Amino acid sequence: MTVSGIAPVIPAAATSVAPAAAQPSGEGFIDSLGRLIQTTEASGDAANSAVEQMLDGRGEVHDAMIALQRAELSLQFTVQVRNKLVQAYQDIMRMSV
Repeated sequence: MTVSGIAPVIPAAATSVAPAAAQPSGEGFIDSLGRLIQTTEASGDAANSAVEQMLDGRGEVHDAMIALQRAELSLQFTVQVRNKLVQAYQDIMRMSV
């Protein structure tokens, strides 16, 4: 996975970073995070729909419970990714230059 779309803090003249056009195309880190968030929201929406169907008598209890568990696991995974990102940011900020 390549990381793209992050602008350097140091002026480009002072670094040897290749321009963004020269980087290989592919899914960037921000795209991956966006897809993770969309997946988490979609699993929450699916769980809500399954619970509504169960309450209306159109769905089964076990389907609703499975959808709720999937949504919970997806949310827990997203929170852990966020925690790791915050921890990495804090580690970088503590580094001396």
